[in-house]
Amino acid sequence: MTRTVRLLVLLARPAVIVLLGLFAALGVAETGQGDNTILLARVLVVVLAFLLFSVVVNDLADQAIDAVNLPHDPRRPLVAATGSRRQFMVIAATAATAALAGAALLDWPAVVVVGAGLALSAAYSLPPLRLCQRGAVASLILPAGYVAVPYLVGVFAVRASLHAGDLVLLAGLYLGFIGRIVLKDFRDVRGDALFGKRTFLVRHGRRRTCLFSAVFWAAGTLTVAAVRGITPAVLAAFAGYLAVVGCLLWALSADRGARRDESIVSAIAVVGRGTVVTLLAHFAMTAARWSAPAGRAVTFTLAAIMVGQAFAMARRGPMTRLTLPQDLVGKYLAGPYRRHHLGGWSAAKTVEGALAQTADC
Repeated sequence: MTRTVRLLVLLARPAVIVLLGLFAALGVAETGQGDNTILLARVLVVVLAFLLFSVVVNDLADQAIDAVNLPHDPRRPLVAATGSRRQFMVIAATAATAALAGAALLDWPAVVVVGAGLALSAAYSLPPLRLCQRGAVASLILPAGYVAVPYLVGVFAVRASLHAGDLVLLAGLYLGFIGRIVLKDFRDVRGDALFGKRTFLVRHGRRRTCLFSAVFWAAGTLTVAAVRGITPAVLAAFAGYLAVVGCLLWALSADRGARRDESIVSAIAVVGRGTVVTLLAHFAMTAARWSAPAGRAVTFTLAAIMVGQAFAMARRGPMTRLTLPQDLVGKYLAGPYRRHHLGGWSAAKTVEGALAQTADC
């Protein structure tokens, strides 16, 4: 039992859990029930089970690729030999059952959404379809699960029908997430290319990938700006987020090392979360009938915090889970050792690569 609990903790993706939880909260808030914490908790149980199924299935399918891209990452139990394929299959079946059962306690449209999401996750990762190898198609399909499922479960937990405003907000979130998800392939490009996984980055290169991301970020921002009750302050915050993402994508379009790519992609992820948090705060303040000056102050403060965090991430990069001993680093950087043992290969790049592989995205 203890080993199973530890395995579940290792499989947790805190950043992804937070993001999907925010999408679910937006779905509940869109219906005007954002202050119903009990209902939101029930929705989050369903979303967490759905996410766990998706993560486990993806890890099962990508075990060989993860062994190249993330050989020392404890969050990949199959690669780190802390979990077995049999355990993963049991967890996947249990998570799928829990997600469907939790959705059934909400309403029947939620069951349909969760069932479709589970099928999509399986088709994305597993043969014979294995949609993750379809380049741009994969970048268009994955957000349908990671955005639509939690958001629609949140909406259907309150009512069984969709309104026009619900679809507008969903479209904006979906488009923006496409612009973000295509960037995750920068971390995995080495293993993807080695195993013939034809991602958008592998097929089209970094410049076109950054341009593709920028187009969808802009489209998502423009669409989200059409949601109900939007204020000039929120529009200004969204414009600022878009400008920051544009600058970061411009920097990412030039290849200056894996560690720098990790830093920039992580910074863009911070901006993405900031956009969702700002929108959620807007719904909360609107429901509570906050005054316009107070709403502006909160919105601009949130925007400043998120932009500051993004630039800090871009400069310093994500925290690593592995610390290399200083004597080992010095040994690798020493000229004689590098020439004798590495045949002229850049030791700085070797150390940088080792650090990049252990980065927490």
